[in-house]
Parts: sequence; structure tokens; C-alpha cells
Amino acid sequence: MNFDELCDYELENELQFVEIEHGFTYIEINNAKAHATISTYAGQVLSYRPKSQSNDLLFVSEKAYYQDGKAIKGGVPVCWPWFGADPEDRGRPAHGFVRNRQWEVSATESLADGSTRVVMSLSDTDETRAIWPNSFKLSLEIIVGETLKLALVTENTSDQSVNISQALHTYFYVGDISKVEVLGLDGNDYLDKVEGLAQRTQAGPAVIDAEVDRIYTGVTGELVIDDKALDRKIRIASRGCSTAVVWNPWADIAASMGDLNGDDYRKLLCVETANAGLETVTIAPGESYRLEAEYTIES
Repeated sequence: MNFDELCDYELENELQFVEIEHGFTYIEINNAKAHATISTYAGQVLSYRPKSQSNDLLFVSEKAYYQDGKAIKGGVPVCWPWFGADPEDRGRPAHGFVRNRQWEVSATESLADGSTRVVMSLSDTDETRAIWPNSFKLSLEIIVGETLKLALVTENTSDQSVNISQALHTYFYVGDISKVEVLGLDGNDYLDKVEGLAQRTQAGPAVIDAEVDRIYTGVTGELVIDDKALDRKIRIASRGCSTAVVWNPWADIAASMGDLNGDDYRKLLCVETANAGLETVTIAPGESYRLEAEYTIES
């Protein structure tokens, strides 16, 4: 899909396509409710800010890579068709292969409530089948309004069942990680990846005072990031999963990453809507599966 073809999907005074100097194309949305930026590379939301807010919902690293074959550090990367390390230990990339590929724009729409809807899609090719030997159609539905709504839809277009894990690997911008609590996980079990997948149980709010990499199970309600430094709460409503991943690299790992500044761990927190760990999804031939997240900012 070339730039002229993309421009057919523009919405006057609401949605435009912009070519960025590093060679990527962005979808810029500015409607009555919010501003948002979406990269067609990786199918990745990079920015969302309601008109009522002065700070962005999302964190994107100043040192993020913007080049083919690299993942963009920040926003909402899509992990698919596996989350984490290659489940077959074949040397394939962590978190699957769709976060470093060009997506197609298949629909844009102005909604009656003033929101804007964008649909991007990705289908199998000879290259993807060499990595993961299944045919599929993957769609990401994005609604930019008073809230940010995402729906990742997997269609199994093959003649056999497929098994996937996946995540919306959302990087939230926070004012000061030492003043953040994650509410809604009290009493939930989690696998602690920092401690070799040891099983633990959350007691009270989750706080971040060291490296954290946890896969929470049995998550059924809304989660809340209570960000006292920015005096706001981020509400996370998820559907199609009972798993949440909480991640912050902390100082040593952040300093070792080429696409993070050393102190970026103070400004980011990943709370991910996921089918991961012990929760995977089996999709029969001709069937589809929908994973959803909605993010609301409250002052």
C-alpha cells in the first residue's frame, strides 16, 4: 500500500497520513475528543491524549529504533502469535513477528459520538509462513475518543486449529515510578519471571521498587494505575483474557538497552492485556478470537 493509496482513507479535518523522515508513515488523528498518532509500521499506537489532559497516556523512548526489522520501544506494540520467548526454542524473535512488519490500512471512519475508528490488518505471506507455518488474518481495531479502545482480532484462515499467545504490550507514561500503585490485583497469583517463574500471590497494591516482570493469572476485573505524581488514574478494562503482565526493567536493564535512556524506567510502566503464561488460545479453522482493551484517564 503506497502513500497515495493510504491518502484515500483520510478524513477531512480529522485524520491525515504523514510521511516521517525515518521512512515510516504515521496516522495523525485530531478529533473533538483527542489527539493520537499511529504507526502503520508495526500497527502500533504511539500517542494518545484526550483534549482534557495535558499528558500523554503512552510512553515512547527518545532512543526508540525506527527501522525495518526493529521493534519500536513504547506505545502499544502487538505481541503475536506468541508472547515472550520463542515457545519452540527455534531462535525466532521474542514476542512474535508482527511488531516489525508493515500493516495495511483497511478502514477509517468518523463515528457519531465524535470518535475516530481505524482498522489495520496483516495477513500471512511466504515470509511469515517460514516463521510460523499457518495462514491467518490479523486485524487491529482502534477507536480514538474520550477513551482509547483497542481490539486485536485473529482469524484462522487455515484448515487446522492454531494455538497462540498474545499481548497488547502497552507502555504507560508515569510521572514517577516510585509514586505509582497498580490496583485490582490484590489476591491474584502471579508467575515471577525475575525469580525463575516462582509462583507468588499479590498482597495489596502492586508497587514498583525494583525490576518487575510478572504474569498475573485469574484477572477478572478492571485494573487501575494510580499515578500520584501526575495526579491521575489510568483505568484498564480488558476482555478476552484473564492474564495481565506487569513489567518495569528498572535501572540496570534500562541502562543496558540501546533503545532506552538510563533513567527511562522512572517514567514507564507496562501493564499488558494478554493471553500469556499458562493461558493460551486455540482457534479452530475458520474461527476468530478477539482480545480487547480500553484505557480511560481520570484526573
